[in-house]
Amino acid sequence: MKNFNFYTSSAIILVLVLVMLTSSNLSIDKKAKTNFEIVKTNIDGKGTGLSIEFTPGKSHNHPTMAVWIEDMNENFIQTLYVSKSVATGIFAHGEKDKHLWQSQPGAVRRPATLPYFLHKRNIMANDGTYLPTPENTIPDAYSGATPIAAFNLQTKTDEPLKGKFRLLFEVNQPWDWNDYWHNNLYPDDFDYKTSCQPAVVYAVTIYMDKNGDYYLNPIGHSHYAGANGKLFTNLATITTAKNIFKSIKATLY
Repeated sequence: MKNFNFYTSSAIILVLVLVMLTSSNLSIDKKAKTNFEIVKTNIDGKGTGLSIEFTPGKSHNHPTMAVWIEDMNENFIQTLYVSKSVATGIFAHGEKDKHLWQSQPGAVRRPATLPYFLHKRNIMANDGTYLPTPENTIPDAYSGATPIAAFNLQTKTDEPLKGKFRLLFEVNQPWDWNDYWHNNLYPDDFDYKTSCQPAVVYAVTIYMDKNGDYYLNPIGHSHYAGANGKLFTNLATITTAKNIFKSIKATLY
């Protein structure tokens, strides 16, 4: 009986070890098999090459986004990427009027979508907003369809950069309510209701003489309805909107 217990226990331990190793290998394999869609912008740019890897988080669900660069005094330099809907002013669901959507694509004014980026870009439309229109779009070289999952943005600046610069990213996901940003917070503000939690802004400083990985971190959120271009640095009320992306990693090339 003692020998039986010894061999039985040994067998059980061996099986448990194999299960643990197998589970570990499966986790590693699953991570290794993450597929990143390649998105290329400004392929004719004559400047600095950037590869930016976006890994979706648990709250990712068709967000709208923009990537751009600034100098160290926070002056806008150029757009690197922006979702096609914002770049053209044409969204998947147009509007018959301000409160009634149509099923087909159409021109829409969405000031709460990416207000920090659009105010930084500082190109005013005829209606007094900073939103692009179908007649005055952000060039195709800097825009594209929003990737549905993980993606790698491969882009170039228009001209070579020197010293250091700021890389920024803004992301917004419609209708992501939480306990603070709820439906009745601003009940009469239609623009707020198209956004809910405001767009979140990320940034990192990149040094031209230092290779390696640079990770963008959240630095604030935009105005809830896009009424101005201010950055609000208190992120205490932002929850799921900070989990749209798990990580954003940039490298020079």
